[in-house]
Amino acid sequence: MEIEVLTLGPLQTNCYIIHNQSEGLIIDPSFDAKKIISTIDKLGISVKAILLTHAHFDHIGALEPVRNHYDIPVYIHKEESKWLADPNLNGSQLFGMDPVICKQADYELSEEEIGIEDFSINVLHVPGHSPGSIAFVFQQSSMVIGGDCLFREGIGRTDLVGGSFDQLQDSIQLKLLSLPDTFTVYPGHGPSTTIGYEKSNNPFI
Repeated sequence: MEIEVLTLGPLQTNCYIIHNQSEGLIIDPSFDAKKIISTIDKLGISVKAILLTHAHFDHIGALEPVRNHYDIPVYIHKEESKWLADPNLNGSQLFGMDPVICKQADYELSEEEIGIEDFSINVLHVPGHSPGSIAFVFQQSSMVIGGDCLFREGIGRTDLVGGSFDQLQDSIQLKLLSLPDTFTVYPGHGPSTTIGYEKSNNPFI
């Protein structure tokens, strides 16, 4: 399995395309739908779903055009299913951006294991940055797409709607740091890291 990283938009938000030789998944279509679509066209894959680590505006800015282009289902944690259509909750109103209003997701997730075509994904509920933040663990590839939970030498902010520093600390310690040290962490912003590196170098944990 391979991963393409697109860093898009004014907040430099990472959009990920997870793929094998023929099929793929889009995680957090942040901004610039044309670039996401052109990248997928170059890869020559058939995308099967859109997965959202959480519903903040900078992670869903291109959701509707990408969803409509491919006519594929959207997955989000159940605690943020209403955030997609609410600019106050998803933050677009608060940051003075054009309101981001998206349709409801097709599937609401909890902490569970899901299968989409040939992809097996362990979904971890990691609240703190937002109440419905989730991380997608791909065990066979030793990687986790963690959203705005854990960054390289940093952690996500907790001063937005539903944020909690204590919850975020628990999510990192009990969920993410329980993964093997060799697992690569792909965050919502900034470069990738590993669980082992963060255990030794992250001042917040």
